[in-house]
Amino acid sequence: MRTVLFLFLLTPSLALAWGQNGHRITGAIATSLLSAEAQTKIATIIGNESLAEASVWPDYMRSSDEPFWRKSSPLHYVTVPPHKHYHEVGAPPQGDAMTGLKQFTQTLQSSTASHDEKATALRFVVHIIGDLHQPLHAGNGSDRGGNDVKVTYFSEPSNLHRVWDTQMIESQNLSYTEYTQFLNRKIDNTLIQEYTTTNPEIWIEESAAIRDKIYPENDKLYYDYPFQHIGTVNQRLTQAGVRIAAYLNQVLREQDVN
Repeated sequence: MRTVLFLFLLTPSLALAWGQNGHRITGAIATSLLSAEAQTKIATIIGNESLAEASVWPDYMRSSDEPFWRKSSPLHYVTVPPHKHYHEVGAPPQGDAMTGLKQFTQTLQSSTASHDEKATALRFVVHIIGDLHQPLHAGNGSDRGGNDVKVTYFSEPSNLHRVWDTQMIESQNLSYTEYTQFLNRKIDNTLIQEYTTTNPEIWIEESAAIRDKIYPENDKLYYDYPFQHIGTVNQRLTQAGVRIAAYLNQVLREQDVN
């Protein structure tokens, strides 16, 4: 684990994925779908901290002066060039969100990890799953996940990454709890069955496929762009929430949580 974290420090920074409300929405959706066993074990790890709160902690801590947090961006994304699959390219030497998810899952399941290590691991697992559902966090390797694609969003200077992680969500003018309620009303057992998969490579492949379809022809984005894509944003938020719950239900099942 220490080797992986050290290598993360060597990689240049990339902007964040889902903004605060996006991550909180995924955490709040997941909360309603946790098994009783997972709820109990999560409470043992983070007490009365909600998954919505836990989901934004890895981004919040990037403001810390500690070297790890200042250079922790590889934990948040993967790179999949066009016409490639993640299993074909794999992680770079410094690691990525996939290797981070594996490492933090091992910590979460460990019978010897400290309480603080497990709390950090849980927060990162929730966060990384959310990140992997933001299409531009399966980057194509050429434009820093859309950060280099300069656009205006309703005349405000921006970039494509920011439009997807924050602006389309914020422009709905809903609190994260209101947004969660709207999405939760559409989640039934059929949808849960359709969305439930705990295989990160599937999440990545979905994001990469969406990514290739969302680059705008015009750099001036107005009503037509969110009209075309807000349904995909909502779907990815919902899928992330369902899958966070499924993943935690699975990895915490019959595990020794200190």
